Amino acid sequence: MRIFQRIHQKLNWSRRHYVSVLIGLLALGYLSSAVYHSYKPLPEGLDFTGKLRHAEVKFIADQTYMDAQGKQQQQHHIFDEMLKMIDEAQTTIVLDMFLFNQEVGESTLLQRQLTQQLTETLILKHGVQPNIEIKVITDPINSVYGGVMPQHYQKLRAAGINVIETDLTPLRASNPLWSGFWYICCQGLGNNVEKGWLPNPFGNEKITLRSYFNLFNFKANHRKTLVVDTAQGWKALVTSANPHDGSSRHSNVALIVTGNTAIDVLKTEQAVGRMSKGDIPMVIVGEFEAEKSLPQVQLLTEEAIYEATLTLIKTAKPQQQIDLAMFYLSERQIVKALIAAHQRGVKLRVLLDPNKDAFGRQKNGIPNRQVASELNAAGITVRWCNTQGEQCHSKMIIKHDAAQAELILGSANFTARNLKNYNLESDLRVLGVAKAPVFNDANQYFDTAWENLDGKNMSVAYSQYADESQLKYALYGLMEWSGLSTF
Repeated sequence: MRIFQRIHQKLNWSRRHYVSVLIGLLALGYLSSAVYHSYKPLPEGLDFTGKLRHAEVKFIADQTYMDAQGKQQQQHHIFDEMLKMIDEAQTTIVLDMFLFNQEVGESTLLQRQLTQQLTETLILKHGVQPNIEIKVITDPINSVYGGVMPQHYQKLRAAGINVIETDLTPLRASNPLWSGFWYICCQGLGNNVEKGWLPNPFGNEKITLRSYFNLFNFKANHRKTLVVDTAQGWKALVTSANPHDGSSRHSNVALIVTGNTAIDVLKTEQAVGRMSKGDIPMVIVGEFEAEKSLPQVQLLTEEAIYEATLTLIKTAKPQQQIDLAMFYLSERQIVKALIAAHQRGVKLRVLLDPNKDAFGRQKNGIPNRQVASELNAAGITVRWCNTQGEQCHSKMIIKHDAAQAELILGSANFTARNLKNYNLESDLRVLGVAKAPVFNDANQYFDTAWENLDGKNMSVAYSQYADESQLKYALYGLMEWSGLSTF
């Protein structure tokens, strides 16, 4: 105490001076926290670029559309393929899914009970094959960051199935304005499922203030993968689809790949397991490639997706075709690269979700309508998915000419949060001759949506949802730059 008195006497500061210094130190601490957590080292095994290998690869999709009589129809295959892969598994199932819950928001549409069906399938599989190892990795948004205890978690764990909620704390801060404060004040507070008193933004159960504190970080394990070993070898599914009731009507895309690329998917899930203190099985196999006549396939995660996408666009030559189907398009360098490609003679078609529907709630169109206005002004043809309460949730880009094709597809939206080492993401990149079935099927999916083929009214003209508001464009720019957004 005497030491402090002597310091005070020597400094001869007023109370206001002390308060100013204290505020300055707090501000410095906050800024230091925000900057560090935006650029801190990534956990080992993230931002992964896999080996490009010849492999068997298959494209599948979910299509929701209006028929000629104005009735909504669904042709969905991805979830059924997921269930089939689980049934084929011999010793190992590793599933990593972002949204895995029964919530439907305020939607009044009839939804398929994907969460219950997947839960029951996994429990049945474990019952029939008690020695099979099943790991379910998911994002803490499904428990509202520890604010509720989902019943399907309890059922899976009671059946002996390990459910791993991803520890998002080691990931970089995509919303540093909030996270800079959160890492100092709140990250160690934990949560309590019995103390909720605030409305739940996703369901009916009450949640705590601590759930909101965590939510505002806007971090996510946004991956959507499944890896199994079958009698024919290892197989992996990489998709944009969630086993989430409220998402059951969405349009989505997926790729199924076999061989060592499937093992790469497993390796990247081991990284998530280590980060989250969960045990994911290790597999050691020899290097293997399928016949050279098959396409080459490569696993990409996190920022590796961004680099590969920019390269795909920037290397496109005049008269080559680039088709993009995307739920969220906002990342500035990709937008600029698309415009530059158009200016040098690349043919472009951009199909976007109008960003108007979110589980029964109406959205304001940001960011897609603002980016679309920019692309349209540059002369790029844009169309909107003809959504009727569901979302056009596909995430794929394909470049092709008469000889060669390149496809990137998976969980990642083309936003800064999804592509710049903030979220966890998984995509597959496929290269090969343009006539390969995987490219034919992907092109058919896009052409059907773009041109409303086969009596499927899947898209509408740009004018349907055009929004030239400069105020909203400025708001989109601020949200993309700052991270103060959910996209």
